Amino acid sequence: MPLRLHRWSERVVVGVAIAAFSAGFGQFGAVAALGDVARTFGRVVHGATLGDQAGLSGTALGVGLAIIRLASLGGLPLAGLADRLGRRTMLLATVGIGLVLTVAAAASPGYWWFVAIFACGRPLLSATAAVAQVTAAEQTGAGDRAKAVALVTAGYGFGAGMTAVIHGLAGAIGFRGVFALAVVPLALLPLIARWVQEPDRFAVANTSAGHALPVMGAVGKRFRRHLAVVVGLSFAVSLISGPATSFVFLYAQNVRRISGPATAAMVVVAGAVGFAGLLAGRWLADHAGRRVTASVGMAAMAVFGVLTYSGSRSALIVGYILGVLAGAVFTPAVGALVSELFPTSVRASVAGWWIAAGVLGAVAGLVEFGAVADVGNRFAGAALVTFLPALSAIVLFWMVPETKGREPEDLWP
Repeated sequence: MPLRLHRWSERVVVGVAIAAFSAGFGQFGAVAALGDVARTFGRVVHGATLGDQAGLSGTALGVGLAIIRLASLGGLPLAGLADRLGRRTMLLATVGIGLVLTVAAAASPGYWWFVAIFACGRPLLSATAAVAQVTAAEQTGAGDRAKAVALVTAGYGFGAGMTAVIHGLAGAIGFRGVFALAVVPLALLPLIARWVQEPDRFAVANTSAGHALPVMGAVGKRFRRHLAVVVGLSFAVSLISGPATSFVFLYAQNVRRISGPATAAMVVVAGAVGFAGLLAGRWLADHAGRRVTASVGMAAMAVFGVLTYSGSRSALIVGYILGVLAGAVFTPAVGALVSELFPTSVRASVAGWWIAAGVLGAVAGLVEFGAVADVGNRFAGAALVTFLPALSAIVLFWMVPETKGREPEDLWP
């Protein structure tokens, strides 16, 4: 049966990008409004420690963020269910329920209540982001796949950036207002349902004779060598990106005292630069190759992460913007690579394992970063000891084949 493939700009892919936008809006609120959360549920006093300046200690913030991240482990079985129930079904279910829980977090009576409620929605939105990338990759051919992954990444990034911009420009609404606004992407669910279709690749694999349905993220033995590489890479890159993105707005607003409008402007500029990075990343992924592009992007993420927390306002702004650029270059390449390394029957389960490994890496990074930053307010030292050792994992890219210009069926007929 010939596969019906689509261009990256067709509405079946755009609908998936809208779902990713909704997930980004729902997920990133805890990061964008972290400073306001700390002030609301803590106590800001004049002092030298992070707890004095932020309202809650770095340890409490790090543990809270770690719990929220750990909750994303539930994204593994949820994403794996997309290999049984279908991409479209799980995409609609996870984004809808996840956004409802995000809205509910706006009514949190205390910090740990906030952590608990938001953590309930986190695995659903994490699964949405993972299944969205899988769906976009399966709907397209080799020439459009990196572009489709870039479009979905842009959608997620735009949704995440919107929460930071809204919180920066309308700080008076607080974190509760930002979370309540999740009803807006929730209203897009009927549009997503009309545009998103089940990929032909899944339909064919699901009806093939002898097709074994994976359960709870199960992946067959013949795929596990590649899976081990994917897990290692996800852990390492999240060790960098987890604390680099989770603490940045708290650091900007509560420690460096950058105003809300200035923070919003920083996010807008970073968004424009990030869009350029996505264009560059998908071009490099299709021409220089998936592995080289992802390696360069990962290294740049670590270096610019260190710059962000090095100690001055200008370094924070420049480091954050360049870090967004590096992440944007990295994502289309690694998204295409991971999708192309595995057959359709286990692709969503592998995306779930990417989530799970990323959660563990982010949790390790958050706890380590928060603990070091708590001692003498040493953000620069926390960045150095957390980000740079993770770069050793770049060698893992050369333990899997280059997939540039190849269809997934080429590796697994």
